Amino acid sequence: MKWLGVKWRRSILFRVISTTFLLSVILISLVGSILFIQISNGIFREKTNESVSEAESLYEYAQGQLDATLYLSSLKLTTVVSKILQGSDLTVATTPREVVLIGSPLNKKQNSVFNGASGNVDPASIPTYLRSQVRKSGLAQWLRGSIGLKDGTKKSAIIVGHVVEVPPQSPYELYYVFLLTEQQTIVDFIGQLLAFAGVLLIFMIGGISWYVIRQAINPVRDAAEIAEQLTAGDLNRRMRVTGQDEMARLAISFNEMAVSMQQQISRLENLSRLQQRFVSDVSHELRTPLTTIRMASEVIAESKEKMDPAVARSAELLQSQIARFESLLTDLLEVSRFDASASILELKETDFKLLVIQTIDQLHIGNMGQVRTEFPNSPVIASVDPRRIERILRNLIANAIDHSEGKAIEITVRQTEREVAVGVRDYGIGFTERESERLFDRFWRADPSRSRLRGGTGLGLSISLDDAKLHQGTLKAWGAPGKGANFVLTVPKAPGIPIQGEPISVNPHDEPSTSFLMFDEDDV
Repeated sequence: MKWLGVKWRRSILFRVISTTFLLSVILISLVGSILFIQISNGIFREKTNESVSEAESLYEYAQGQLDATLYLSSLKLTTVVSKILQGSDLTVATTPREVVLIGSPLNKKQNSVFNGASGNVDPASIPTYLRSQVRKSGLAQWLRGSIGLKDGTKKSAIIVGHVVEVPPQSPYELYYVFLLTEQQTIVDFIGQLLAFAGVLLIFMIGGISWYVIRQAINPVRDAAEIAEQLTAGDLNRRMRVTGQDEMARLAISFNEMAVSMQQQISRLENLSRLQQRFVSDVSHELRTPLTTIRMASEVIAESKEKMDPAVARSAELLQSQIARFESLLTDLLEVSRFDASASILELKETDFKLLVIQTIDQLHIGNMGQVRTEFPNSPVIASVDPRRIERILRNLIANAIDHSEGKAIEITVRQTEREVAVGVRDYGIGFTERESERLFDRFWRADPSRSRLRGGTGLGLSISLDDAKLHQGTLKAWGAPGKGANFVLTVPKAPGIPIQGEPISVNPHDEPSTSFLMFDEDDV
């Protein structure tokens, strides 16, 4: 059943053929049943009319013979009754006919002198209802049902009954039993023929539908398969064009789209390679002159006490901007390594608690009371690259300070058997859903014009996400305007072990889920 469900959802051909087959079964069964009922009723109706007409003629003849025994001494009553009770193998309709004579009750006395039946018919099998109707009515009464035989079997028959007077005025019920063996055989044959024709018609409809629908579905299926291959990176795949119909035009348009897409991707790949090479080359080339400038600025800074105050201030600004420039170059070099897939991990057993404390100390936070930490009592050890993890923590904590607007910052470290997580929560300005779409984009800042305590390059979160991916971890974020933001880094304790749980939920427990926004590596 599961296989059928999957096939039903994924295959238009299977769905259309199944629906056509099911509707064909319902329609042909309905039409066949109506035809069978109409045909069988017509056959039995015709036979009933013939049987009743024939029985009425036989009743008149039998009554005439019985009455003649009163006037003709040559006619013996027993002989006449014996002839009446003789059945017939064939009638005008070539149907066997049997006769049953049963005495009607006379003054609560048995009237059974001439009781009898032809063939193997059991007189007791005459339906009681029919006998009652025959006694009450002066006309012939009939019933289509089954008649019992003395050997215990039953046969379908039309039973026609009428009251006759056996001299001297003894009422008897005379029943003619017309067996429906031949009619039943014909009806059964017609039923089998209709069933065979219905099954054959259903499979013919299914086969024709399959053949016709395949002509329309196959090009669509080919287009879907080629589209999947194009998505997987095989840009040389094309649809086969046959004929000049709508499907051929679809194939031509699809191929033209694939060619255009391949050209665009090639141009974008070339542009991306040029950009990556430009960033890498510029970053490396600027290293040497920047080092010279930094050394010169240090020499100038050593003599700033002898300088004019304005010149000394310029020397300090020069040093700070050179430091910022070096930070930018470092980030650009790191980005170029990620783009070139040249980044590697230098794994080391690291205590996350000590790493967080060291990161906080390096940031030289002015108001240390603003930062609240929550650590487990035992060491939190994991095999990670401490330099990269420290960089992630520095970016997250620095961002929290910049956006907290002086409010509290909570840093939480938790662990499970396989994972370690660090959460950085602030209660500052947060971010909107529209801003969240570019949260991890390179060189993007929510408000470039807003002053910050620390000037940033817009690369911090992007590099942090790449560092988390390199550890096979995740970096998720929650944020809401005016309620702050929560960033959670989760990494495995050992390399190669997939993350199976989240020690820290990215959605703060004090916030409703309606303001929840989450991002990880699949969203960027």
